Amino acid sequence: MRHAAAAALAALMFPMGALAAAVVVDDGMPQPLTDTPGNAARGRALVGNRQEGLCLLCHGGPFPDARSQGNLASNLQGAGSRWSAAQLRLRVADARRLEPDGLMPSLHRTEGLTRVGTAWLGQPVLGAQQVEDIVAYLQTLQ
Repeated sequence: MRHAAAAALAALMFPMGALAAAVVVDDGMPQPLTDTPGNAARGRALVGNRQEGLCLLCHGGPFPDARSQGNLASNLQGAGSRWSAAQLRLRVADARRLEPDGLMPSLHRTEGLTRVGTAWLGQPVLGAQQVEDIVAYLQTLQ
């Protein structure tokens, strides 16, 4: 199934909106969303912040200082060895491209979403630099 989804995604463009210029190749997004490289320290802070990054609501990982980590989704330990930066970027920015009915929300896409609160319409949960920071951090999790 993963290979079929990757083949279907080859060279597709994201819909207009926050990810309009981002190209998906296979099962990843090779080009960064910003010109500024991701900062792993900022990414770690975002991943560990249940109100801003939201990651620990569903994911667990190597976060000894974080209480009540989620267990609905994959553990983030080893994410950097399981996925490339391009694969991580797509999974953080718009996981619904890979698994439309999955639990992981589209955190950077703003178009074509359903059940979005009025205050959030047209706004991504994570900005482009935040996505890049999280990707930089997840790459350190070997």
